[in-house]
Amino acid sequence: MRILVTGAAGFVASHLAERLARDGHDVLGLDNFSDYYAEALKRENAAAVAASGAEILEIDLASDDLSRALAGVEIVYHLAAQPGISASTPFESYLRNNFVASQRLLEAAAAAGNLALFVNVSTSSVYGRNATDPETAPLRPASYYGVTKLAAEALALSYHENRLLPATSFRLFSVYGPRERPEKLFPRLIRSIVEGKPFPLYAGAAEHSRSFTYVGDIVEGLVRATEATDACAGEVFNLGSDSEFKTLEAIRIVERLIGGSAQLDDVAARPGDQLRTAACIDKIRERLGYQPCVTLEEGLAHSVDWFRERPLPPN
Repeated sequence: MRILVTGAAGFVASHLAERLARDGHDVLGLDNFSDYYAEALKRENAAAVAASGAEILEIDLASDDLSRALAGVEIVYHLAAQPGISASTPFESYLRNNFVASQRLLEAAAAAGNLALFVNVSTSSVYGRNATDPETAPLRPASYYGVTKLAAEALALSYHENRLLPATSFRLFSVYGPRERPEKLFPRLIRSIVEGKPFPLYAGAAEHSRSFTYVGDIVEGLVRATEATDACAGEVFNLGSDSEFKTLEAIRIVERLIGGSAQLDDVAARPGDQLRTAACIDKIRERLGYQPCVTLEEGLAHSVDWFRERPLPPN
């Protein structure tokens, strides 16, 4: 299959593009290499994706011509986005990179024709501060990120409802692993312990609960869409782990793996942060046979090993 992966120099998308290429698909990865975090990390990811046999193009979904990128494509995995919950990131960036970019990609995909499936990759943030329910629950996003990702999801599904293209949406829960963005919990924590520096922990975050999901399990769930396009079309799936941990429990696991202690430094709470995520994965388990298999300790060991092999550059 000819498969397009957007955001292919990013964390999850780079792993997905590699996996699809290894599975024998003809993979084209797109990325605009934004400066949200160190471009060097994205260039490194892109090199790994290219080494797997995929092609990488530098394209901005919100402004560039997309017709060439969609030519002959049978499946689109749309992961490119303005990520995270950041008070320093203006709403306009979330709107441009999460909604406008998605609309332009959907239009280009619909115009290209012959698409078997458009896979919109969404987030548990659409549920709001507590993400514990099945896909049919009311949605109350509490951040610009969640609001614009929900809008993009709704738009993708509207294209399906209007028979413009078959579309589905996967809501990801607390993904971690090698290549994770440097401002996320585990990269910051690992680095602070290794370098013996204070670790800033948002007020109350130690008691926040998460369905931490290893990136390999996320990729396994996503690739199942290539084998079940008809079963996915028009549907929304939660994709994560059904194991739940307090943030402090995860911190203690990292400390054990590294053999050091984190110097926890409380900082002001982050507006819009989720209090609890507990992925309800009954639907994806039943419909697509998905089952996460990597334990938190196993996954964090991979993260620690990755960091030790190549320390992160300055943010």
